[in-house]
Amino acid sequence: MNPRRLWRMVRLASALVECMIRFALKRLQRPLSPVERAMWLQSACRGVLNSIGISYRIHGTPPSSGLVVSNHLSYLDILFYSAAMPCFFVSKAEVKRWPYFGAAARAGGTIFLDRGRRASAAAVVQQMANRLNLPVPLLLFPEGTSTDGCAVWRFHSGLFQSAIDTHAPVSAAAIRYIPNDETPESTLCWFGDAGFSSHLWKTLAASTFTAEIMFGEPVVYGDRRSAAQATQELVAEMRTLEARPVEAEYVRN
Repeated sequence: MNPRRLWRMVRLASALVECMIRFALKRLQRPLSPVERAMWLQSACRGVLNSIGISYRIHGTPPSSGLVVSNHLSYLDILFYSAAMPCFFVSKAEVKRWPYFGAAARAGGTIFLDRGRRASAAAVVQQMANRLNLPVPLLLFPEGTSTDGCAVWRFHSGLFQSAIDTHAPVSAAAIRYIPNDETPESTLCWFGDAGFSSHLWKTLAASTFTAEIMFGEPVVYGDRRSAAQATQELVAEMRTLEARPVEAEYVRN
C-alpha cells in the first residue's frame, strides 16, 4: 500500500473518531444550539485537514453572517469552508445516508434538500431564512452538483429566495485546488459518476495540495435571479484571478 495513503488513513480515522467523541461529550452536558454545532464542525474540520496534511489559504474576509455562495469541486469543499469560518451548509438529502459523514453533517446543523420533492425546496427556503437570522453564515453551492473545475456552471436561483425574503447580504466565494506538482486540478475534484469511496481512496494517496478560497464583498440583492447571475459571474471571475500571496492569509492547522 502507498505509504502516504496508509499514514493518512490512520490519521484520518483517529481524527474522525475524536470528532464524534467530542460531540457526544458536548451533547451529554446539554443540547447544542445551531451556532454551537457550527463551531463544533469548524473544530472538527480543522482537525481532519490537519490529520491528512492538507492546507488552505484565504483571500478576503470570511463573512460573519448572511448567505455565502460558491462553486463546488468536491465534498472536500465542506472541510475547507468550515475550517475557514463557522458556517452551516445546504446539502443534498443523499448525504444523510453516507457512512459517518452523514452523521457529522447532521451534527453540524446541515440543512438537507430532497431534490426529488418540490415541497422540499419550499421547506428548505424557510429553514434557510431562519438560519440567516443567526450570527453564522449559511453556505450554498448553487451549481447543484460538483464539477471538474473547468467552468463555473449556472447558479440555480431558487434557494437565493431565503436571502431575498430576509434582506440578508449575499457573498460570492470561489474555491480552487492547487496541486504541489503538475497534477491537473480536475484530478482532485469529485464529479460525474465517480464514487465517494474511490475518490477518497485516491485523494489519500495523492500528492499534497492547497485549497485556495476567495471571498467577495457582501451585497444585498433585490431578487433571486439577479443575485444568482451576479454571484455566478463574480465566482467565475475570482476563479481566473492570479493568487496574490502577499495579501493572502495562510492557514494550516
